[in-house]
Amino acid sequence: MNHRINPLFALLVVVFIFNFNGIGQETGEDDLGAWYMVFTTNKISEDFSIHAEAQARYYETFGNFNQLLLRGGLNYHISDKAMVTLGYGNITTDTNFGDVDGEENITENRIYQQFVLRNSVGKFKFSHRYRLEQRFIDHPVTGKDTQHRARYFLRVTYPINDDWFLTAYDEVFINLQEPIFGQNRLYAALGYNVSNNLAIQAGYLKNHFTGRNFDRLQLGVFLKTDLRKKTDSND
Repeated sequence: MNHRINPLFALLVVVFIFNFNGIGQETGEDDLGAWYMVFTTNKISEDFSIHAEAQARYYETFGNFNQLLLRGGLNYHISDKAMVTLGYGNITTDTNFGDVDGEENITENRIYQQFVLRNSVGKFKFSHRYRLEQRFIDHPVTGKDTQHRARYFLRVTYPINDDWFLTAYDEVFINLQEPIFGQNRLYAALGYNVSNNLAIQAGYLKNHFTGRNFDRLQLGVFLKTDLRKKTDSND
């Protein structure tokens, strides 16, 4: 028996397969990516410290570059429970999943201001961060643009014992121009205090954009240093 395939049906199947594969290749939503991060807080006086961080973000666990974020800031410690920061960030972003010959990355220079408030309820420790950002974006296709954004970050940490702890956060990004919703990040991790000044965290992040969701592993190192000059007690 001779079975004939409807040409329209065949065309629809080909288009569906092409679009499905294209979506996966362009966005990387089906791949488990990773963020590798280092955060430092460097005390320079009783009231001031310097924040410095570097984050390498990948579409896949061990490769396929997505973003490099370098950020620093000057912290003023109002008290042990409140802090304000003025800072700067430089971000390089590859929006294409996979290598594309001759492509140019998006570059961004960012100024930010933030207020951090901490409190405790029993053994649970809470951190609230309110941040404003002024973003100066240079896109290889659409050109230069200036955007403004507000972010609210809520973290809760629970100590298992002196060495181990659990931590989770949610952060929402609100654009101060259209579209209003930017993204939401939901994160959970297990942390280990190597010492009083060094901790590591390994966790999972669900990064939600309008119509898109990305799964990311996170490995973070958190370091505190004291750069104040030490006085010699034997003078």
